[in-house]
Amino acid sequence: MTIGYKTGGRKPGVTNKVTKEFRETVRRLLDDNQENFAIWLSQVANGYGDKEGDPAKAIDLLVKLAEYGAPKLARTEHIGENGSAIKFEVTMPWLQQQVQSRNQ
Repeated sequence: MTIGYKTGGRKPGVTNKVTKEFRETVRRLLDDNQENFAIWLSQVANGYGDKEGDPAKAIDLLVKLAEYGAPKLARTEHIGENGSAIKFEVTMPWLQQQVQSRNQ
């Protein structure tokens, strides 16, 4: 038994096989039902039968559905040196005065 060394398993960044298969299945489901999803969202937004339309709910459903079609992007924050504000340096003389006032 070796302690401290990782042996086997996935390399960092490689998707789990089950996760990959699930995403492919969902993507296929979305592709195969594009026309149906458009109809269903329209029915939620505009109402259908005796149901009253709810555009906000249709948008909410679309946002939730989009999470399965495309992965969420991580938020990134850019900060300057030692956590301070980012300072801009411009070599165009006609812009230097505006940038200098921004950096103060």
